[in-house]
Amino acid sequence: MEITEILAKCDHTLLTQTATWKEIKALCDDGIKYHTASVCIPASFVKQAKSYVGDKLPICTVIGFPNGYATTASKCFMASDAVDNGADEVDMVINIGWAKEGKWEDITSEIAAIKKACKGKLLKVIIETCLLTDDEKIALCKCVSDSGADYIKTSTGFSTAGATFHDVELFAKNVAPHVKIKAAGGISSLEDAEKFIELGASRLGTSRVVKLAKAMEAGTTAKNDSSY
Repeated sequence: MEITEILAKCDHTLLTQTATWKEIKALCDDGIKYHTASVCIPASFVKQAKSYVGDKLPICTVIGFPNGYATTASKCFMASDAVDNGADEVDMVINIGWAKEGKWEDITSEIAAIKKACKGKLLKVIIETCLLTDDEKIALCKCVSDSGADYIKTSTGFSTAGATFHDVELFAKNVAPHVKIKAAGGISSLEDAEKFIELGASRLGTSRVVKLAKAMEAGTTAKNDSSY
């Protein structure tokens, strides 16, 4: 698979607490240059970033991030506010405690409410697979499928582990046909990125692939790391 094909599926991401506009601007420049699927950035930068990129690049942001335990009303406000500021895509985190309690109807209702607040924009649902059993992941595949959301996503990149091949395979077997899959967190090589795509991921949440593309252009080998 050509690296351009992989880049086209990447949400080029910077979500560190210390992110500055200078860094976000550089991320946007890279997203435009390398034709990534989007840039995924903190909500406070959405308006500025959208003004900067215009229609050249979709802007994605996160809500209820990274812990997911904000109230449904606050998550809906955050989603609506992000869209009003120019976000084209929203990545939300479920209430993981509810998953541990088996409150599947509540989770489905919350996702549906947030999808409505997105006003037609894409919604990706982060379930934080590293904190869940396989049975819980399967139940959440149904929640996401029934909610009207567009994607199920593995991870925030801020918990105990990121995406695994097993989890993407599990998603592919258990989500409805209209639900796409995003793998995120710890994608550290082109080989891994290609494998996630082959297993069913339509999006990858990572900053790593752009770094690798830059290294290839420079004729160097990028240091292997696990950046989000």
